[in-house]
Amino acid sequence: MSGVSPFTEDRAESIGMIRDSARGLLGADMARVRKLRFTEPGFDTTLLRQMGEAGWIGLAIPEAAGGTGLGMAEMVALAEEIGRACAPEPLIGCALSAHLLAAAGETVLLAQLLAGEAVVLTAWQDRANTLGLAASTDGARSFVPGAAGATHILWPVGENGRIALHVLTRDQMEITTEATQDGGHLGTVRPLPYTGHGPGRHIGDDIGAALTEGLDRAALATAAALLGGMEAAFAMTLDYLRTRQQFGKIIGSFQALQHKAADAKMQIALTRAAVEQAAAALDEGAPSHAVSRAKARASEAAMLVSQACVQLHGGIGYTDDYDVGLHMRRAMVLVPAFGGAALHRRRFMELSPELEDA
Repeated sequence: MSGVSPFTEDRAESIGMIRDSARGLLGADMARVRKLRFTEPGFDTTLLRQMGEAGWIGLAIPEAAGGTGLGMAEMVALAEEIGRACAPEPLIGCALSAHLLAAAGETVLLAQLLAGEAVVLTAWQDRANTLGLAASTDGARSFVPGAAGATHILWPVGENGRIALHVLTRDQMEITTEATQDGGHLGTVRPLPYTGHGPGRHIGDDIGAALTEGLDRAALATAAALLGGMEAAFAMTLDYLRTRQQFGKIIGSFQALQHKAADAKMQIALTRAAVEQAAAALDEGAPSHAVSRAKARASEAAMLVSQACVQLHGGIGYTDDYDVGLHMRRAMVLVPAFGGAALHRRRFMELSPELEDA
């Protein structure tokens, strides 16, 4: 069992306050998102620092380690609002790094990260769409969102049958970036030549369990961000269907469009149920197969819903000037992050105890 309190009326009120705080800080103006596209680092470093000051990066980190000490239900609510705002700040990546630093007992860098004074991201994969640790200790690692703005990179490595944790500073690595569909970028990190047993500074031993748990948390938070993006795109679409006229009628009165909108709403409802169930399971210390169900569901639904929303807008939905397309492009980037639908469906089958007993 985790140390997180059970879901009560007080906790529901706390989650509501987190949502309100996020909406207040992030706003609903997509002009900010558009301004940051195709720039480096691709996010607002001042806003990320404010997120740290607000306690968001350490939301699910124990109070004893300097965090807020809340659970995944709160983190999921926050990530959902991040997705709703289409915010490019690498909050989920920073939260993963905070989890690993807390597990390694690296208090100084953790405090800097939680305060928003350092941007610490984690590089663990050398292949797309995987949760597996890169086999090479010193080879390039890729697919790091927001890497151009990182002050430090965490570098898990296999050592003597265990996973150790190293940290690299900017002068110990080379970062190259590749543009993504939403106007952001993914970074590839290459350690510079070094002496010793691994790149950078060794800060922790035997963090394998923490890495697995951290990747589960990040996958679930990403599913929640996809959910928030779906809901935002769907809300825009409903407004359009209620106001746009064609052939002398509001287009939302046409049955074919109503059916398409109903299908999208059903996908959103199913995703919310899966995400909330997985958050409750993690808070209770249950096995993580629920996370894979949620991420698989969210990854598939996000593309179905966002594409439907663009189509329901007609020709205007395909223009870059219209905001609904921003959510579709963002979904295209988030869907493979921390494992896509196919990977998590396989993982769900492998981890589900009821299926093993069948």
